[in-house]
Amino acid sequence: MRVKAFVRTGVLAIGRVALLGLLSPPVKLALLVLSVVSLALTVIGLGLVVAPLVAMLVRTYADLHRRAARAWSWVDIPSPYRPLPDGALIGTPRRWLWLVRDPATWRDLLWLLTGAPVGLLLGVAGPVLLAYGLEGFLAIPVIIDAATGWYGYGVTWPISDALDMLSVPPQGALVTAGALYAGPWLLWGLAHFDRLLLGPTRGAALARRVDRLTETRTQVVDAQAAELRRIERDLHDGAQARIVSLAMSLGMAEDLVARDPAAAQALIAEAREASSLALAELRHLVRGIHPPVLAERGLDGGIRALALTLPIPVRVDADLDGRRPDAPVESAAYFAVAEALANVAKHAHASTAWVSLTHLGDALYITVGDDGTGGAAPGGGSGLAGVARRLGAFDGSLHVDSPAGGPTVLTMELPCALSSPRTSPSSATG
Repeated sequence: MRVKAFVRTGVLAIGRVALLGLLSPPVKLALLVLSVVSLALTVIGLGLVVAPLVAMLVRTYADLHRRAARAWSWVDIPSPYRPLPDGALIGTPRRWLWLVRDPATWRDLLWLLTGAPVGLLLGVAGPVLLAYGLEGFLAIPVIIDAATGWYGYGVTWPISDALDMLSVPPQGALVTAGALYAGPWLLWGLAHFDRLLLGPTRGAALARRVDRLTETRTQVVDAQAAELRRIERDLHDGAQARIVSLAMSLGMAEDLVARDPAAAQALIAEAREASSLALAELRHLVRGIHPPVLAERGLDGGIRALALTLPIPVRVDADLDGRRPDAPVESAAYFAVAEALANVAKHAHASTAWVSLTHLGDALYITVGDDGTGGAAPGGGSGLAGVARRLGAFDGSLHVDSPAGGPTVLTMELPCALSSPRTSPSSATG
């Protein structure tokens, strides 16, 4: 089974690197020529229209390679292009200046120029090495030599005596195995070469990070202000109103206790009921700020308790070894999962759901999935947009994979460290 998987992985990788390497050189050279010509046409004004259109083609083709690197080699290549300013229409100097001032435009041209020979070299290396190994493994030189008596067959498998004939198949098997092993590495190398030129520079990445932090900070401030208004409204309309009613009932009972004990007793009973309702509303409000179960049982226990409240079965798998993130991160993760599970219950039409938690490197990864109808999208003011904003406050991210028909899988990443397992006083031994 392992041999079958090894062969399949190697052949698939060699096929993919050959596809990218052998088909891309003519496309890259054609796009390079078009780019140079379109920029040169700016002298007579045509470049204002042609250059942005050609750049769109180049960037679309580069995006295909970014997606291939992510899907086939697990190499993420973020898009480095600057956002298009308002009013930068094709044919206007503003659009042309935005294009030529973007360093990513010139890095794309460098990628087209250097990527053609590099892709060709890697695209040829894999199939040639595999064909060479299979030729020896299948004893093709030996068969031809035995049939024709032509010693010294080819230039790759020279045969001069019987010992050479016997050694060709095992050598071919070793070369074939080496080619299959090298296939994924060739594909990985091509993906990293693309990332070198198609990804953002260090300066651009830092600038994008600053922009993202500025954006998330603004979102967090707005969200905190909205949360404070919600708490104030809930207190004013709920617990505060009941406490005022409680005070009025007790005051009326105080006036009636001497001359109408029965009426006073009824008012006291009413006040007791109002106090119970006010306490329940305060507890509900506190749970919305920081759930007690989270403080007592941690993220793992809090999510397990949360899963029990859903109308469908939810499987929870946690690999945190009793360790916990800092309280703000823990709270953000809990409420993000709560929002995701609420979406499952409301919109997914699912029969089962699952949650997994693991900590790898310096980040907490949370996956929430369901077998529902799919089609979830984080935009448009949906609950997922709120999850993304909540995670963004801690430099986290949300990835949504929800094709039509399902399943839906949300992957959340929260950079954080985990503390040592916490022990409660009750766990001490006497």
